[in-house]
Amino acid sequence: MRSVSRRALVTGATAVVSGLVLPGEAVARPPRPHRELRGMWIATVANRDWPSVAGLTAAQQRAELIAYLDAAAGRKLNAVMFQVRPTADALWPSPYEPWAEYLTGVQGQDPGWDPLGTAVKEAHRRGLELHAWFNPYRVANHTDPSRLAPTHPARLHPEWILPYGGKLYYNPGLPEVRRFVQDAMLDAVRRYDIDAVHWDDYFYPYPVAGQTFADDDAYARYGAGFPDKAAWRRDNTDRLVRGMAAGIKRIKPRVRFGISPFGVWRNAATDPLGSATTAGVQTYDNLHADTRKWVKEGWIDYICPQVYWNIGFAAADYAALVPWWDDVVRGTGVDLYIGEALYKAGDPAQPAPWQDPAELSRHLTFADGYRQVRGHVFFSGKEVATDPTGSMARVVADHYRTRVRP
Repeated sequence: MRSVSRRALVTGATAVVSGLVLPGEAVARPPRPHRELRGMWIATVANRDWPSVAGLTAAQQRAELIAYLDAAAGRKLNAVMFQVRPTADALWPSPYEPWAEYLTGVQGQDPGWDPLGTAVKEAHRRGLELHAWFNPYRVANHTDPSRLAPTHPARLHPEWILPYGGKLYYNPGLPEVRRFVQDAMLDAVRRYDIDAVHWDDYFYPYPVAGQTFADDDAYARYGAGFPDKAAWRRDNTDRLVRGMAAGIKRIKPRVRFGISPFGVWRNAATDPLGSATTAGVQTYDNLHADTRKWVKEGWIDYICPQVYWNIGFAAADYAALVPWWDDVVRGTGVDLYIGEALYKAGDPAQPAPWQDPAELSRHLTFADGYRQVRGHVFFSGKEVATDPTGSMARVVADHYRTRVRP
């Protein structure tokens, strides 16, 4: 694996150098910045975090949302990534897409209040940034268009969608699709005082064995001049990122644009520029998302790779990926935040390090040795609030003793 930077960082009476703990070798650690981002995701797809179930009253939904914001403030966080477009629908009164089914249980049914508007107002009241989290292409977690709201754009334009892996997706290869999803997301930028637009790791869908994403017709129509379909697909994703960045800056230049990709761009065995990993998924090759390029070109304001593995995990070591991303962003002006897998803490299906409540705190201690790391974001809200293993409390005690501004 690619060796960890030779910077050392203090961990009690020991120092960590190139991934090895050397007793008695303590060196000065860079001071924690006066400002850093401390965030958490609030996932709404499939009622993962909020609302706890579909069909609650408006007052109950609001109370649950406020409780999450209070939990974030109580943990001395300063940002929430609130999922407002989980499946090509909306958690605000959008003229482009129907109300999300996760609110009332019926897609398109008005919940009687404005979750995004409330989230922005109440987050700011608590000193929290509100990053509006959108998923660009996922249409449904099933493959039956008739189950969508009658006015859903995917029903009005069935030529826009493709079934794959038990789900429905918009086809990223169609220019009209890219224009539409950008317009749908930019509506929230225009109408709300959000601090950032936030995307997750889903671009082209994750590979499913034995299935084909059937975009041959779009490739035949628009793929001239590309060496292969993969290059064309990456260009489609690049166009979406560039177009969204330009749209945000045109409407509200102060609103930031951040993306939280899968943590591995490419393995070093695939590309010498890649990380010392042997991950089964590479965003460049499998999701057709050239995340490294977006940083180098300065198309985004921040990147938050989901480094969801423990220190020492052989295929994708946290201690290999943080230095790799630190190197990628250096000199670009793009901020680096690390996505943290709080949800794995205490999960019996996870490797032994995750059974130790101190694992996540060790992540932040390690990342403190890399000056480009400007913060961390925890997945997700439910675990931040309930903290069943005490892992989040350990992070707060060790690293978040006082509140800071993002």
